[in-house]
Amino acid sequence: MKNLFDLLFTRENLLAVLLCLILIALVIFTADTSPTWIYQGF
Repeated sequence: MKNLFDLLFTRENLLAVLLCLILIALVIFTADTSPTWIYQGF
């Protein structure tokens, strides 16, 4: 079991998961604000 844990939770995998969580959080927190630059031409 220890070998499987070491295989799954390497430093590279943890950094990839952290980056993915940050990107998901950015999408969630910025989804409610409407981008005003799209509507500037109208």
